[in-house]
Amino acid sequence: MWLLVGLGNPGAKYDGTRHNVGFHVIDRLASRGGASPFRAKLGAEVTEGRLGKERVLLCKPMEYMNVSGQALVRVARFWKIEAAETVVVHDELDVAFGRLKLAGSGGHGGHNGLRSIIAEWGTAEFARVRFGISRPAPGRDAADYVLQDFSASERQVLPELQERAADAVEAIVSSGLTVAMNKFNGKAGSGSESGKTSRPKTGEGA
Repeated sequence: MWLLVGLGNPGAKYDGTRHNVGFHVIDRLASRGGASPFRAKLGAEVTEGRLGKERVLLCKPMEYMNVSGQALVRVARFWKIEAAETVVVHDELDVAFGRLKLAGSGGHGGHNGLRSIIAEWGTAEFARVRFGISRPAPGRDAADYVLQDFSASERQVLPELQERAADAVEAIVSSGLTVAMNKFNGKAGSGSESGKTSRPKTGEGA
């Protein structure tokens, strides 16, 4: 079984924010996989489904971004799923909006959700699907930026980009990370633009 995790913050006030794009990609995968409604368990919302021939456990940690690793690790240990069979979907300031970047390991790069996962699990050897949100314009605070809704122009293409991110996760599960990276890395979807400015500070929701 694969563990597919989307990062975000719980609550309606965060639902449409850039930081919550991982939740929405997981929702799309749950719909594709014929999953039952999400249920609360171990500090997360979880459900099971299938992508092709593979069983998947879909997970949205619900204890805020900067402690995402606590619920993720509880879920992984309960279902006995290793990091090598885990894919984490998250927003990424250092990737332009409209692009994805897939990787099989690495550091947290200042992302508080990844920082928490690596600290709690003691490993960074899990796959990541980085959903580009670009950096804000100079002078705008990045911590505020990730907790704001996508712009009107971004929302026009967001459903297509979320579907593309879901395609990338499904490709990892069905064909392996190398094949998925070759297919999705460095290729722009709709609305691609360059990103700028600084990474968010630690704080509630960030």
